[in-house]
Amino acid sequence: MSESVPERPRANFVAALNVRRNAVRGFGFSLLFTATVLAVFVVLPGTRQPMPYYLALAFVLVTSLGALATTVLTLVSAYRLARETDLD
Repeated sequence: MSESVPERPRANFVAALNVRRNAVRGFGFSLLFTATVLAVFVVLPGTRQPMPYYLALAFVLVTSLGALATTVLTLVSAYRLARETDLD
């Protein structure tokens, strides 16, 4: 039983899937998308509603879209890693 067991398997798994890079890209995309939506639908046409309502909706859009984009990018990374491992 002298198998080589990684000291931090969960950290190695997260690193192999590039979760941190995917999170930065996912939330960066969601910030740009949300800023565009706010500019096109709120700021440019003008609004009569209080701005905190729109900021709260923007927060929800950023967090949910960022989480979704991060999940999708991580799934793509997992798929690529699985295919790479199968080919070896």
